[in-house]
Amino acid sequence: MAEQRTSGGSGGWLLVLFGLLMVVIGAPLVYGGVQLIGLGGSWYYTLAGLGVITSGILYIMRRKSGLWLYAIVFLATVAWAIWESGLEFWPLVPRLVAPAVIAIPALLLAPLFPASTGKRRPFALAGLLAVALAATAFYAFTPHGVTRNAFAKAEPAPTVPPAAASATDWRYYGRTPAGTRYAPIDQINRDNVNQLEVAWTFRHGDTPQGSAQDQSTPLYVGDTLYTCSPNNIVHALNPDTGDVKWKYDPKAKSPLWQRCRGVSYYEPGPAPVQAEASAPADPLAPTSVIAAAPAVPAAPASNACAARIVMTTIDARLIQLDAKTGELCQDFGNGGIVDLKQGMGEIKDGFYFQTSAPTVMRDLIMVGGWVWDNVETGEPSGAVRAFSARTGELVWAWDLGNPAITKLPPEGESYTRGTPNVWSTPAYDEALGLVYLPTGNATPDFWGAHRSKAAEEYSAAVVALDMDTGKERWKFQTVHHDIWDYDVPAQPALYDVPDGKGGKTPALIQLTKRGQIFMLDRRDGKPIAEVEERPVPQGAMEGDWTAPTQPYSVGMPSIGTEPFTEARMWGATPYDQLYCRIEFKKLRYDGEFTPPRTDRSLIYPGYYGGMNWGSAAIDEARGLLIVNDIRMPQFVQLIAREEADNYGGSAAHDGLSQQKGTPYGALKNGFMSPLGVPCHQPPYGTISAVDLETRQLVWQVPAGTLEDTGPLGMMTGMQIPIGMPTLGGPVATSGGLVFYAGTQDYYLRAMDVTTGEELWKGRLPVGAQSTPMTFVSHETGTQYVVISAGGARQSPDRGDYVVAYKLPKQN
Repeated sequence: MAEQRTSGGSGGWLLVLFGLLMVVIGAPLVYGGVQLIGLGGSWYYTLAGLGVITSGILYIMRRKSGLWLYAIVFLATVAWAIWESGLEFWPLVPRLVAPAVIAIPALLLAPLFPASTGKRRPFALAGLLAVALAATAFYAFTPHGVTRNAFAKAEPAPTVPPAAASATDWRYYGRTPAGTRYAPIDQINRDNVNQLEVAWTFRHGDTPQGSAQDQSTPLYVGDTLYTCSPNNIVHALNPDTGDVKWKYDPKAKSPLWQRCRGVSYYEPGPAPVQAEASAPADPLAPTSVIAAAPAVPAAPASNACAARIVMTTIDARLIQLDAKTGELCQDFGNGGIVDLKQGMGEIKDGFYFQTSAPTVMRDLIMVGGWVWDNVETGEPSGAVRAFSARTGELVWAWDLGNPAITKLPPEGESYTRGTPNVWSTPAYDEALGLVYLPTGNATPDFWGAHRSKAAEEYSAAVVALDMDTGKERWKFQTVHHDIWDYDVPAQPALYDVPDGKGGKTPALIQLTKRGQIFMLDRRDGKPIAEVEERPVPQGAMEGDWTAPTQPYSVGMPSIGTEPFTEARMWGATPYDQLYCRIEFKKLRYDGEFTPPRTDRSLIYPGYYGGMNWGSAAIDEARGLLIVNDIRMPQFVQLIAREEADNYGGSAAHDGLSQQKGTPYGALKNGFMSPLGVPCHQPPYGTISAVDLETRQLVWQVPAGTLEDTGPLGMMTGMQIPIGMPTLGGPVATSGGLVFYAGTQDYYLRAMDVTTGEELWKGRLPVGAQSTPMTFVSHETGTQYVVISAGGARQSPDRGDYVVAYKLPKQN
C-alpha cells in the first residue's frame, strides 16, 4: 500500500491521464467499428477499440494489466495487418504506425505502476519501437510497389539522327502522324542527363484562371518553336533563346474549359512524294508509316504563308497564320479564318469548341470537337470535318448519325445532334490512307436509354476513315453502351509489331480510361492481342439497360485495374481508413461496370482514367510502350429529374450534372477521405513500360511525390514517392530516356527507358500537366527538352511558363 501511494504521488497521475487518452482514442474505433460490422465489414476496429478502452480504464485504475492488455491488442493488430494486407509497405502504415506510437508511452509509463520492477525492459522495448518508427519514416521516402522485370532484348546501337530536318524536328502533336512521341535523337542520354540545366524560360502572360488549364505541347519546325496558351494565344520563339519572334492573339472567349493542347503545321506545295525519293527516312520509325512519309514540299512562289501554323480556338474557329510572321493567311477561309459553327445548328455559349490540335494530313485539315458533357441531350453533333488546307473549303464531313451528309447539311438542317464526338487527337497512316479517330460517347454520359443506334455503335470506339473521302473503313468499340464516361481519350499510337514469323504487323495501340490497352491491326481493326468479351454486372436503372458483356484486352497487360475490396481502403490514420471502409461498404460496387442507379455506386477505374489524353510514347528502337495512369475512383448517383432541376447549374465532371432530357441527373465526385486523400491504398498514379513483342510488363514505378500536395491540400514539402494522379503524357528518345512532367509535384523527370529508374529531375516554377517535347536546333545543333508549365490540376499554384533544358556547353 505504501508503494502504491508513493507511485501515485510521484507520477501516478500520468497513468490516469494516459488512460483517459486511451479511452478517447478507442471510443471512435468502437463507434465506427459497430457501423462497419452492421454493413458486413471487418470486426477488427470494434474489438481493437474495446481493447484500447479497457486498457485505458486499467491504466486509470493504475493496474499493470492495462499494459499487458494493450500488448495483446498491439500483437493482434500486427497479425491482422499482415493477414489482411501482406507485407506491402503503404497498406501497413495506417494499420501499424498509430498503434506503435501509442505503445511507446504505454511502455514508458510502466515503471509508474505500483510494485513495478524491471524498468529497463519497457524502456528497451519502447526504444525498439521508436527505432522501427524512425526506419518507417525513412523507408517512406523510398518508392514502393515497384515492378522491375528483366528486359531481355539487346541494347540497340547508338543512333545518329538522319540528315532529314524532320528527324530532329517536332512537327506534330505526337512528333509524327503515328503519335508515338519518340524522338530519334540521343545527344541527351542516360550518361549525361544528370547534367541538364535550364537553358531559358519564357512567360507567355496567359496564366490559367478558373477552369483554364495549360496543356500545350509546343512544335519545333525549321528555326522556330511554336506554343499556345489556354486562351489560344500563339507565340513563335527562338528555340535557342526563348525570345519572341511574333505573337498572335485570336481574342478567343469561352465561359469554361479554356485550354490549347497544341497547334499544327502545314506547308503548301505539290503532291507529296515517297520518302525514298527525297531525304533519308527515320530508320527507327514504324515501317509502313515511313514508307510514305512526305518530303518537305516546295514552297509556293509567294513568300506570304509559304509555311503555316494551323490552330483552332475555344470559340470554334479554324485559323491559319503565316509561320514566319504570325499574320493571318488571307487566302484561307474568310481572311484566314473558318467558322466551325457552320452546319452545327444551335450552339449555346460554351457547348462546342476544340481543345486538341487540328490534324493536318496531306492537303487537308481535320477537326472534331469538345462538347459540354452531361448537361442535356441533343447537344451539338460529333461530326468530324476535313477542310482544304489551302483554301479552307469543306472537303468532306463524317456525320455518323447520317452518312448521307458528306459535306454541309441541307439548308435549314444540321449535322446529327447528340452523336459521339472526337475531342482527342487522331493519328494517321499515310501509306494506308487511313486516319484513326478516338471517339467519345453521346451525352449525357450516365444515362443511355435515349441513344440512337448509331450512337450505340460508335461510342467509346476507334474508327478508321479514308483520309481523302471521310468514308468509314472499320471501327472497334472499347465499351458497349457506355454509361460510365469511358470515352476514348488518348491519341492512337501506330507502330509495327513483330508477328512471330520474322515479319511485322502494322498495329494500332489504343489506351483507354479503363486501363485496358488494345492492340489492333490498323489495316482492318481486328485485334492482334487477344480481346475477350466477359460478363459484367447487370441491373441498370429501370428504363435503361447494360450490355451483357464488355471487351477485355487479355493479350496485353492492364494497368491499375485490380478490383476494390474493403481491405484495400486506406487512410493516413486508422480513423480515416475506418471512415473509408464504412463509406466503401455503403456504396454499391460489383466490380468494373457497376451500373449507376439512385443509390451511390462506385466507378473504378474512374472516368478520369486509367489513361487519359496524355497518350502513350513508344521507344521505337526497343519496342517499349510507355504509359502513365490515374487511379482515382468516383462515386455516381442518379438523381430524380425534379430534384436535379432544383439544384441549379450543371457540372461536366465532378458535382451534379443535369442530364436534361433524361429522367435523371447524375451526382458524382471523387471517393475521398475527410482529409482529401483518396480512399484506397497507394499508388494513385504510375508510369509503366510494356514490351510490345512479349506483351509483358517490363517496369512500373509510382509517379510523383507529396512534396507539393498532401492531406487537406497542404503542401507537405516531403518528397515521399507515394505515386500521385498523372496527367499529360511521356516522351521517349533514342538516348534511352523517358521524359515526364505530369505529376502533382513540380518536376520534369528523366527515367531510364528500360528500368524506370529516375536519373534526373528538374524543379519547375509550378506544376505541369502537359506533355514535354524535344528537338535539335538547326542553328546550334543543341538538343533541348521543353515543357509548358501552367500548374498541376489539383494545385492552387498557377503560372505561364515555358521552360527549356539543355546540357552545359562543354557537352
